[in-house]
Amino acid sequence: MTKSPISSPLDDGDRTSTGAVLQATLVDLIDLSLVAKQAHWNVVGPNFRSAHLQLDELVTAARQYVDEVAERANAIGISPNGKAKTVVESSGIPDYPENWQSVESTVTAVVEILGKLIERLRKRIDETDKSDLVTQDLLIEITRELEKQHWMWQAQTAG
Repeated sequence: MTKSPISSPLDDGDRTSTGAVLQATLVDLIDLSLVAKQAHWNVVGPNFRSAHLQLDELVTAARQYVDEVAERANAIGISPNGKAKTVVESSGIPDYPENWQSVESTVTAVVEILGKLIERLRKRIDETDKSDLVTQDLLIEITRELEKQHWMWQAQTAG
């Protein structure tokens, strides 16, 4: 089925541009949840437990917002695509290394990943300023949470 069975409150142009923003956000958040879980499984060293638990908090936040973004796409008549192939081809967040990683290198990687994702989300907030304020509100909420997470990860290296 190619035509949406869901009528959209947005005109075609706004629906298309907002749908693209939601799709890009969806794949980035799916990737974030997978990368954070990979880090969770492979972090080692001093302060392991703290980083391990903090990574689970990041996974939980990412997964919550994945569902909210996909449901918002559906609400405007856009079919979300969260397939693994799509995530691999479309995600814009930095890659995470394989194998065990020290807490220090994990913190550095997570700070970089969150920083890049926040940068991408802030651009999307601007993009939805005219096309869909409801989606923009969701993006602001996601950005607020990820900026909080970003701060907490950065705080581990301050001093």
